[in-house]
Amino acid sequence: MRRSFFLFVGFLALGLGILGMALPVLPTTPFLLVAGAMFVRSSDRMANWLFNHKLFGPPVRNYMEHRTVDKRSKILALALLWPTILISAFVVEQTWLKVLLIVIALVVSLHILSLKSSS
Repeated sequence: MRRSFFLFVGFLALGLGILGMALPVLPTTPFLLVAGAMFVRSSDRMANWLFNHKLFGPPVRNYMEHRTVDKRSKILALALLWPTILISAFVVEQTWLKVLLIVIALVVSLHILSLKSSS
């Protein structure tokens, strides 16, 4: 039962990560990291496939092995985060929600910037 749950969450996260490649408001790497963590707990075959995948493997391996993110991903994440948050904050009418969106963006930005960079 536990293995099936981890496998299900892994495939769900993988699907969302792949979808995130096409949708700018949906992050790719965090979902791939979740998928990797779930596959490690449920399926050696899927974990090996993900870690060795030509496109998905390098960012997942870099983060899981070295806790690093490449500079391009960090720049892209921030470049997509801020316009999305600012447009959302402009659209909503509630002041508290505008403030919440900006605070979330600041915290996420600080987290992204705190990660070590690889090449």
